[in-house]
Amino acid sequence: MTLGETLHKSLSDWPANTDGPHERTATADGWTAKVKAAAIDSVGSRLHELELTRTAPAPDGASVGGWADGVAKRVSGLLERLKVHEVDATHDRAVLRSDGPTVKGDVAGYYEVVLTGTDRATVNRYQADRAAGTKREQVPFTLTHETTAKLADDIAG
Repeated sequence: MTLGETLHKSLSDWPANTDGPHERTATADGWTAKVKAAAIDSVGSRLHELELTRTAPAPDGASVGGWADGVAKRVSGLLERLKVHEVDATHDRAVLRSDGPTVKGDVAGYYEVVLTGTDRATVNRYQADRAAGTKREQVPFTLTHETTAKLADDIAG
């Protein structure tokens, strides 16, 4: 089974309609996916974070910049498309963010994926008041189990 299939099964096996916090992990294809959720039901969950950690060696020639470019091209199931925001080769880190925020009233929300080296990725959602100078806050985001599984596979490549 792929990482996504293993993760989907793990999420689907959770008791439905339970409030969190919850953590669940799935390992396959040289990766471990860890889901931190606020709540879960039979089709989806309110995620605090999705974290992927490579458990097998990265392919020869792999770079954080190349991984970031691939993630931006592959990920398609979120509210907004992702684009590479920053690649810091010195610190072996890349940040991808939504190509444009989703705006609801005075609040704008966006996804952020942080890649560390070629072996760790975290997915979070942030929101902030659109007024200048307001601080962003991490917020839970809702995904179906199928979309969460696809996201994990898309990031793992």
